[in-house]
Amino acid sequence: MQPYTARVVEVIKGIPAGTVMTYGQVAAVAGSARAARRVVWVLHSLSEAHNLPWHRVVNAKGEIALPGDEARYTQRAMLEEEGVRFDGDWRVDLAQCGWRPEAREESDQDDR
Repeated sequence: MQPYTARVVEVIKGIPAGTVMTYGQVAAVAGSARAARRVVWVLHSLSEAHNLPWHRVVNAKGEIALPGDEARYTQRAMLEEEGVRFDGDWRVDLAQCGWRPEAREESDQDDR
């Protein structure tokens, strides 16, 4: 596995239940802010093999980006089971439910 791909896998694994990240956020935290499409590839290709919480990744608008109704309903149901709420347009409030590991790292350092 390429180093960047491994970092993407680790970032996705670190998204806590009840929160989401965007494809672009995952790419940036993994070290390449312009690699959101690579994140999509990782989710598509490696989710099952690495038991990734794929459902916790949404697009930049907070929307489910999967094609097909069945996949969209599945992702929404999995997020709602974790307490994530959607508006009438199938959007997650990123300000409320978004996970920001950079902020966590800063607060962890403040606790030392």
